[in-house]
Amino acid sequence: MSKPVVAIVGRPNVGKSTLFNALAGENISIVKDTPGVTRDRIYADITWLDKSFTMIDTGGIEPDSKDIILSQMREQAEIAIATADVIMFMVDVKQGLVDSDGKVADMLRRSNKPIVLVVNKVDNFAKQQADVYEFYNLGLGDPFPVSAVGKQGLGDMLDEVTKHFADIEGADEEDERPRVAIIGKPNVGKSSLINKLLGENRLIVSNIAGTTRDAVDTVVKRNDNEYVFIDTAGIRRKSKIKEEIERYSIIRTVTAVERADVVVMMIDAVEGVTEQDAKIAGIAHDKGKGVIIVVNKWDAVEKNDKTIYEYTNKIKDTLSFMPYAEMLFISALTGQRLNKLFDLIDVVIENHAMRVGTGVLNEIMAEAVAMQQPPSDKGKRLKLYYITQVSVKPPTFVIFVNDKELMHFSYTRYIENKIREAFLFKGTPLRFIIRERKEKEQ
Repeated sequence: MSKPVVAIVGRPNVGKSTLFNALAGENISIVKDTPGVTRDRIYADITWLDKSFTMIDTGGIEPDSKDIILSQMREQAEIAIATADVIMFMVDVKQGLVDSDGKVADMLRRSNKPIVLVVNKVDNFAKQQADVYEFYNLGLGDPFPVSAVGKQGLGDMLDEVTKHFADIEGADEEDERPRVAIIGKPNVGKSSLINKLLGENRLIVSNIAGTTRDAVDTVVKRNDNEYVFIDTAGIRRKSKIKEEIERYSIIRTVTAVERADVVVMMIDAVEGVTEQDAKIAGIAHDKGKGVIIVVNKWDAVEKNDKTIYEYTNKIKDTLSFMPYAEMLFISALTGQRLNKLFDLIDVVIENHAMRVGTGVLNEIMAEAVAMQQPPSDKGKRLKLYYITQVSVKPPTFVIFVNDKELMHFSYTRYIENKIREAFLFKGTPLRFIIRERKEKEQ
């Protein structure tokens, strides 16, 4: 089941990023050299009590002048309305209620989405009580006073946010049709692909990058089976700020991926695989989704007997963090090899939800250990006691060992490869949790 999506909306400098970091934890700002993890991380998985959700920070851009603050806010609010399940509207108690707050509140109210009004920078509620109450004038219900810097008031605010999840989760569980997100850079042919699958021009297709307006769900029927395709919207190229375009693009990709069972990552065959492709694919990898890499416009590439081999290697090299992904070369324009896409989707969905018996897993692990001795450090050798699968989507395994520090990443990868040799797990990542158990507990 997909996690609910919560978006933080608000004017610049009201403390959106501070709140985001406070909820996400200190490590969010750590720069990791992996795709999908950027210096300005704009999404994070949050758990509050027994509820988990994906949080999106829509802010972070400073307008050049006061004139474009409102258009900036309108753009952000539109993104939040289109993609989020719950909206956190953040205001600043020290600046008080300003005109643009009221205008954005009007937009949000019309969305009919649940809105939680968060009043930030409230360091002393007793002294600032009257200032907080001023925000009742927005007509969005009770304001929740918080201090993002001091991490005060966050519990009541999160209780209110998660209260709205019950309706969303119930709706999700009723629809058991496979959900497939089509992601990729603007103009790689996402809309053309869905149109071809549908056999009609339901989505606007244009060679101007970013003509798709909002995420669109399209039901495609094949052999009595229905599939829900989520077309991640491109973005309108109004803005001259490159970072802003990229931010909105990523927000929409994250929310579509969150809702999907399988992700179809489209790459432009003419342009070839790029670092931006790696960043977009990294989102699907981070979220543990099944992945199919679809190379589109294959009909437009001049080919010889080595072309497909060279292309495959280049993609595997650039997207080296997802060696499990299935690959398909197609033309959305001509329909070339599109019939194979559904077969792959079915395979990946099945593998993403596959369970392996504990007995079989332990046989595989015992054989792997016998073939390649576990590493040791300072005379102490790693011992692997037991392995079991604890969940699916993606398949997740717990390995019990004598010392977590000795379980090097490369040995975990070795065990993963042995499991894949037996069960393939095509198109799906595998997750491993390493738990320590002392020898006397055996």
